[in-house]
Amino acid sequence: MSVHSYVGRIINLLKPENNLLLNMDFTEAERRVRSGDAQAVREIDGQFAILTYEGQDVQMARSIGRPMRYFLAKKADGPCLYVAERISEIAEALAKDGLADQFEPSYTRMVPAHHVLKLKLIGCPDPNPNYDRFLAPTRNSLPADLDTIGKAYIGTIANEIHHWLDRIGKLEPIGVMFSGGIDSGAILTLLYAALLQRGESPARLKGFTLSIDGAGNDTQQAMAFVEKIGAPMLLEVIDTPSASLNWREAVRVIEDYKPLDVQAATMGIAVCRGIRSRYPDWKWLVDGDGGDENLKDYPIEDNPELTIRSVLNNLMLYHEGWGVHAIKHSLTFSGGQSRGHVRTFAPAQQFGFAGFSPYTLSNVIEVAESIPFIELTDWDHQRLYQLKGEVVRRGVKAITGIDMPTFEKNRFQHGAVELQKFTQLFPANERDYRREFQRTFAGA
Repeated sequence: MSVHSYVGRIINLLKPENNLLLNMDFTEAERRVRSGDAQAVREIDGQFAILTYEGQDVQMARSIGRPMRYFLAKKADGPCLYVAERISEIAEALAKDGLADQFEPSYTRMVPAHHVLKLKLIGCPDPNPNYDRFLAPTRNSLPADLDTIGKAYIGTIANEIHHWLDRIGKLEPIGVMFSGGIDSGAILTLLYAALLQRGESPARLKGFTLSIDGAGNDTQQAMAFVEKIGAPMLLEVIDTPSASLNWREAVRVIEDYKPLDVQAATMGIAVCRGIRSRYPDWKWLVDGDGGDENLKDYPIEDNPELTIRSVLNNLMLYHEGWGVHAIKHSLTFSGGQSRGHVRTFAPAQQFGFAGFSPYTLSNVIEVAESIPFIELTDWDHQRLYQLKGEVVRRGVKAITGIDMPTFEKNRFQHGAVELQKFTQLFPANERDYRREFQRTFAGA
């Protein structure tokens, strides 16, 4: 079989226009991925998922901000590689090509974020891919000074926001998925300050806060936040009836079954649906997803697999999971936020929004990983949990001059609804979410 015939067996379902490139065009980014040079790929700034190939050699790379999946099908005359954002897109393409009997969702593979995946199309048996890491931060390189850390971290996010604003146009409305928490609050404040600095109207900016049945802590928190920063006009509450929430819909949208991600996506779907019903032409939604991962702000006690030593000793554990060569690494779902960011990406995409998550950009993650967490916390859980608020508050003050409030951590899915209602809306057992996921693809 000729080399050329293998090239013809790659079905690329990715949409280049879904990439958000901040420092180069798609042609240049594609060239860098094709080179296979990890350092060249590292220099791509933005959210991207890119497939290239030459002969039998395939290269794929993605940032956290965009999902990327592939599936190897078999034909009598050779392998056939399907690449897409979603499992359902692969299933539909296989059915269209008469290969539906080969589909099984667990056979799809997610390209892990921050790696150049290299694959050879040589037929049976399929060789394992090779992974070359392109994001390799130098840990502990910042001094143990919170003012210096805050300025470096928030300053990098502010720079990325300016790069993004340069690309979307001066008249585009901007929405922020806003709970009044530290991460979304910092994003709203940085955007507000950036627009003023650029001489652009902040009237194009809104912070959308979800309230279920007129309740939830987030609404009061968000109101207090915008009052504190002197911009109450930025807030818009999206009130949604609890009867419209459907976690099974969220399983189908994110194509996953992890309870916390399904719950967050259920709320994400609700707020996206509410925004879209009010603003049919709105495009841009910015969110704070990734802030917890960057500053390691998850309750370790809630996960029996984790200790503070595993969290602080492992590079980008919350971003990537245990790593591509670890026993616990899921080929189907990748790991960490590399997997979990679909909770944010997919609801926005479902309703026709273009999302932007500044915390997920490689430049931002690199600064976050350079923070000397061990020296700052001395392995103390509570000191770790308090760290994010201090870093972000000081950084926002240094960059914008604005004193932003920092409230106690509250997950998105918990802040929008009363606790009693939450327990009625969502199953407590992961098995229920898994069963729904399996039913979703039972007829595929």
